[in-house]
Amino acid sequence: MFVTAIIAAAGRGERFGVGLKQLLSIDGRTILDRSVRAYLTHPSVDEVVVALPEELVADPPAYLRDAGKPLHLVAGGRRRQDSVANAFGVVAAASDVVVVHDAARPFASEGLITRTIGAAARSGAALAAVQARDTVKRVWKGGAGHYVVRETVPREAIFLAQTPQAFRRDVLRDALASGSRGADATDEATLAERAGHTVQIVEGEVSNIKITTPDDVPMAETIARGGSGGAAALRIGTGYDLHRLVDGRPLVLGGVTIPFARGLEGHSDADVVCHAIADAVLGAAASGDIGRHFPDTDPQWRGASSLDLLQRAARMIRERGLEVGNVDASVIAERPKLAPYVEAMRAKVAEALGISPDRVSVKGKTNEGVGELGRNEAIAVHAVALLRRV
Repeated sequence: MFVTAIIAAAGRGERFGVGLKQLLSIDGRTILDRSVRAYLTHPSVDEVVVALPEELVADPPAYLRDAGKPLHLVAGGRRRQDSVANAFGVVAAASDVVVVHDAARPFASEGLITRTIGAAARSGAALAAVQARDTVKRVWKGGAGHYVVRETVPREAIFLAQTPQAFRRDVLRDALASGSRGADATDEATLAERAGHTVQIVEGEVSNIKITTPDDVPMAETIARGGSGGAAALRIGTGYDLHRLVDGRPLVLGGVTIPFARGLEGHSDADVVCHAIADAVLGAAASGDIGRHFPDTDPQWRGASSLDLLQRAARMIRERGLEVGNVDASVIAERPKLAPYVEAMRAKVAEALGISPDRVSVKGKTNEGVGELGRNEAIAVHAVALLRRV
C-alpha cells in the first residue's frame, strides 16, 4: 500500500497574532518541523506533500530540503480546502491512501498515524477524535448580548475532531471536488461526509493538541519536553574518542579551526568532539558507531568534515523517529586553552544536530600533566547524548 501525507501548513495564523505560527519554535524545533518530521519518519508513509505560504515554497527551511523520502512543496490557496486540493494535485499516481494533517498539531504519535491510515484503508475514510469529557451546552445569544443555555447535549455523542484524517484516494478526490463547488469546511472529513462517504472515528490523543493561540504554547512546551511516552521515550548514549597531536595538521574541534602548532591525526579532519558526540548519538539509538558508518578504510571519508559526519548521524536517528534532546561533551586537552572557542563549538555542533545551542554543552578540562593527555600528546573527548522519541 502506497501512502501519501499532506501537511496543511499554508495558514497565516491570524488568531495567533505574530508572524507565521508554523515557524514558532517549541522547545528548540519549529511547529512545522515537528509536524512534517512525524510523517517523514513514519515507516508507512511513502511521500509527503506540504502546502505552504508562497514565500516558504520559494525559500524553504533547511529541514524541508533534506527529507530522506519524496517531499513536495506547493503553494497554499485562499481556504484550507484549497491548499489541500493544491497538494492533492501532486500526489503520486500510485498513492492508495492519503492522510491529511494540520501543521498546527505537532505531537501526533506514530501509533495514531498508523491507526488512522489502517482504518481509512479498510473503510474509506477515518479521522482521529477524542470524546468530549466536559458537559456540553448548546447556547444562543440573549437580548443583552450574553450567551444563554438552550439545552444540554449528551456528551456520549460528542467527539472533538483532530488530525490525522486519512482517506482512500478516490474518497478524498470526491471530498475535494465537493469543496471546489463552493462548500466551505474546516476539515476534509466534513467534505467527505457531504460527498456521501462514511467517516470512521479513530481514538485520538489528548496530547495531540492544536496550537491556535499564544495560550496554547505553555502546554505545547510541556508536551515537547515530557514527550508522549514518558521515560520509555528517552534514550541515553555515551561516546569517547582520542586522537594524537601531530605536526602538519590543522586543529579542528567542534567544527572550529583553532590556531595551534599541531593538529589531530586521523582519516577525516580528526575532530574528536564531533566524533565522540556522534558516537553518543548513534549509541543512544543502538545504531552502531562512526567506525561502522564512516570507516577509515573508505576513501570517500578521507579528509571529510566531521561536522558533516555528525549531521549524517543526526539524520540517521531522525529516520528512526528519534531526536536529540541535549548533548554534553568534556574535552581533555592540556593545550591550547579552549575557553575562547567554546561558544563557537556549541553553535557549530548544534547546527549539525539540528537543535538550539542551549542544548549543547562543551567543557574544556586538563589531565593535570598525567599520562599522554597530560604530556599534550593527544586530545580526548567524553560525550553523553540524550535522545527522545519524536
